[in-house]
Amino acid sequence: MKKKIEILAPGGDIDSIKAAILAGADAVYCGLDRFNARNRATNLGFESLKGIINLAHKHHCRVFLTLNIIMLGSEIPSLINLLNKLVNTRLDAVIVQDIGLFYLLSTYFKGLDIHASTQMNTHNEGQINFINKLTASRVNLSRELNIDEISNLTLKGHDQNILTEVFVHGSYCLSFSGICYMSSFHGGNSGNRGRCSQPCRDNYLTTPVGKQFPLNLKDNSAYFDLKKLSDAGVDSIKIEGRIKKFDYVYTVVNCWKKQLDRLENHKRLSMDNQDLYKVFNRDFSNGYLRGDINKDMFVDNPRDHSIKKLSNISNFSGIEEMEQERKKYYEEKSEIFSMVKDKINQLTLDKISLTISISGKCDTPLSVIVKTPDTSFVVSSKNNLALKNEQVLTKSLNYTFFLKKFKSLNDTEYFIEHLELKNLQENLFIAFKEISFIKQQILFVLNGSKKIIAPIEMPVLTRQALLKDHPGLAVLISSPRDVHLCKGTAAKLFFQLPNSFNKDSFNKNAIKEEAKGEFSDLIDLFLINKRLTPWFPSVLIGEDYTDAIAFLDQVNPKCIVTNNTGIAYEAYKREIPWIAGPYLNMVNSFSLLCLKERLKCSGAFISNELSKNQISRIIHPENFNLYYRIFHPILLLSTRQCLFHQVIGCQKNGLDEDCIERCEKSTFITNLQQVSLLIKKTKGNYPCVYHNKHSLNTDIVTDLPGVFTRFLIDLRDIKTETKIETDKIGIIKGFETLLKGNPGSTEKLNQIMYPTTNVQYKKGI
Repeated sequence: MKKKIEILAPGGDIDSIKAAILAGADAVYCGLDRFNARNRATNLGFESLKGIINLAHKHHCRVFLTLNIIMLGSEIPSLINLLNKLVNTRLDAVIVQDIGLFYLLSTYFKGLDIHASTQMNTHNEGQINFINKLTASRVNLSRELNIDEISNLTLKGHDQNILTEVFVHGSYCLSFSGICYMSSFHGGNSGNRGRCSQPCRDNYLTTPVGKQFPLNLKDNSAYFDLKKLSDAGVDSIKIEGRIKKFDYVYTVVNCWKKQLDRLENHKRLSMDNQDLYKVFNRDFSNGYLRGDINKDMFVDNPRDHSIKKLSNISNFSGIEEMEQERKKYYEEKSEIFSMVKDKINQLTLDKISLTISISGKCDTPLSVIVKTPDTSFVVSSKNNLALKNEQVLTKSLNYTFFLKKFKSLNDTEYFIEHLELKNLQENLFIAFKEISFIKQQILFVLNGSKKIIAPIEMPVLTRQALLKDHPGLAVLISSPRDVHLCKGTAAKLFFQLPNSFNKDSFNKNAIKEEAKGEFSDLIDLFLINKRLTPWFPSVLIGEDYTDAIAFLDQVNPKCIVTNNTGIAYEAYKREIPWIAGPYLNMVNSFSLLCLKERLKCSGAFISNELSKNQISRIIHPENFNLYYRIFHPILLLSTRQCLFHQVIGCQKNGLDEDCIERCEKSTFITNLQQVSLLIKKTKGNYPCVYHNKHSLNTDIVTDLPGVFTRFLIDLRDIKTETKIETDKIGIIKGFETLLKGNPGSTEKLNQIMYPTTNVQYKKGI
């Protein structure tokens, strides 16, 4: 019999969680007031979480806790304290993005099931292997995938005993998850910290094709695709909406529950989704899932679309009839709100009452009967009770004694309502360790037969000695014409590989434009130029990932830099030294330790989102190199969608096979604060949005001496508003002078490169 698909519902607050349970959700995901990726949601306190777990389990619903942000070093002690408490609850799983948290959970908190967050941007087979190495049992796949890609990854996941979860309803993100820095750099609100202010949905100056919200996507809805998802083997369908209200959650979960019931009972699926339009939406699209990425996925209005949609789908004879329909809609919405509110008010998070009856007499074990409203059980001492005499200096086994010894039961989701000793003989004693044993057994049973785990202390890491030599320089390029730049220098030369390795994605002869390179030309470039270190991009989907593996096998490089965890795993398997790229978001010491111990990583770029103080807290493992981008264009987001439809227009309605390989365009959009953003698409790569200025941070060289092995300068041809008054060789020489500590080198760099910014280094996350 085919396994039942789980409906996973959002719970931004207690009422929404109750609504999801009432509507028939099989699981809910929710966050506490810290460490989760929806800070704008109300979220829960720890005491409420225990009540939620009890309520959900009573209704056969599981609870997953979102700890899905990158964790700063300063937060790790508080995080450890929280995990010490969570491991002794009946929580069903935690949802995780940070690699350091994966390490802590899999090393010290093995009682907690781990799910890989969508923020890990999982879209290829190697990434399934990577998260399996981190001991995740489930992965939420990237939202950009089509049904065939989902099916292939689900099959791979099941081979590794990893379940797959797919977003099926709610807001689309324009960017690939986990590598969006738009909110971070434009408002100081990092999406990787749960603070996304959604600048992609902002109003911009009207574009040449007349759009005011050029980056705004419709909402995702795969309501009519449930059979395809089932055939693909997907284990869980996930609804987005932790900042939505309880009536939204109830309506959407209820619709999906009915659709899933039809599927499981072999009935015809509904082709009527009007109820989904009655709650907040921006209109719907399933373009990614169908593999039809087109301009109709955009909508030039980020606000609620429900009234407009109802007006469009109804045939009105006049304005009066339309107004009557609107009134009817609001009345129906109000009725749903009141009905759901009445139902959720009947659900309580109150602690569960315990009645404890203690009995026993001399030469028999102490017996404790524990009763809850639903069940009862008996726990007995290992040894017999004995009569107390003058030589036994111990407290009497009386009401006050037991109430004190069992007091910790009140710290769980239960409380002692009655304590009875009427069947306990007087003047008895028993060793204290027997009472402790009984209490632990009671806690074990009440905790779902999970052993109580003693708290761990904060793991202590040893800070390594500072480097004595001057830091080295690294240069990133993406054009063969720049391969000569580092001749005669000690600088490392990194070469950015494309997202797509197909035959027309790379131009070997950059001077003769009509000469198109084959895949073998890219191989030859590295075989001829041994100093080149491959730099793998963040996103490699389907055949592009397969081609990237073929590249690894044929080139067999001495070292790589990768922003893709799938390639990281393949390098580990092939014993190729690898460096974690800047888009893997390394922000704490345990992430670095995990990469070294579990995957033999040799070094890592520290995230450019961090401030000076946040970087200074990082302790790297022994024989592990740290890198930092000191000069670079600031990537705000990368997307699988075409961004030119909404800005300058395109003769194509949607993306086809040639778009990624051949399209090469750039344009700007300007927000209402008169800040322009660069939209750039290069051959073989996905469209990207860049900050209007390059980042230049010379302060870090003197602020944190002896910490970094190398500083990277990005010399790819990405032209922002930053003016550069020298050639690329001049830039390299300028930074070499800086790293040698020569006086005036900082001022010289600021004179030849302007305007620039290092705002994130000052603000942090």
